[in-house]
Amino acid sequence: MTTVETYGTLADAARALGSDAVYLGGGTLVMREVNAGRAPARVLRVTDPGLAEIRASGDAASLGAGVTMADVLAARELDFLHPVARVIGGPQVRNMATVAGNLFAAHPYGDFAMALLALGARVHFAGGGSPRPVEEVLRDRERGGLVASVEVPRPRDPRAFGFLKVSRVKPKGVSILSIAALLPREGGRIRGARVAFGAMGPTPLRAAGAERALEGQTLDAATIARAADQAADGLDPPTDALATAWYRREVAGVHLSRLLQRMERG
Repeated sequence: MTTVETYGTLADAARALGSDAVYLGGGTLVMREVNAGRAPARVLRVTDPGLAEIRASGDAASLGAGVTMADVLAARELDFLHPVARVIGGPQVRNMATVAGNLFAAHPYGDFAMALLALGARVHFAGGGSPRPVEEVLRDRERGGLVASVEVPRPRDPRAFGFLKVSRVKPKGVSILSIAALLPREGGRIRGARVAFGAMGPTPLRAAGAERALEGQTLDAATIARAADQAADGLDPPTDALATAWYRREVAGVHLSRLLQRMERG
């Protein structure tokens, strides 16, 4: 039997969390386990309205752990994230799926986490302390505790950020792979390139080879071709029911090229 425990604050829930418990955020993943009889004995939930807050200030936005994809789409100040949130499931899923839950969603889910990786987001946990880079959190999802909020840098130029989801079923199918790129430019040249792939490894990963090909360059046809050629360098895509590892390696550069061409056009 599974019992549901309700807490007023995230800190209280964090203290109660143990190996026999799971935290319930939006419920898109946990409730599936509950319905299938695979959930732990205890399900913990928190009623603190602060977890659904969006606060934008200066060049960053803070998203509470319980902010949903629908909330993101309704927030004008998060317009740079609208293309990502819009392709996550259908309306029912977007009303439930949360920012924090996306960080722990295994492929073929978690496209929003991949975008956060490209943007260089930082994760705040219950109990305070210094925020951790999302890249570090994705590498070790078991460490850190309950997420309180995610701090997302806002691109100074909205054209510097791009996102592409590749799926067989349109418009709300799960992704074969997904790509996000942040390409800030100074004097026409890319400075601080970040390219992230979903479904090209066990978690969302940065494409170091593509980043090296882009860094310090102008975004033109030759640069795009070099980045596409290095797209899968160092990545280890899985074989699953959606696609083989070979297929993902073959098409990663094709789809990265398409995204970069779209960003080049502005």
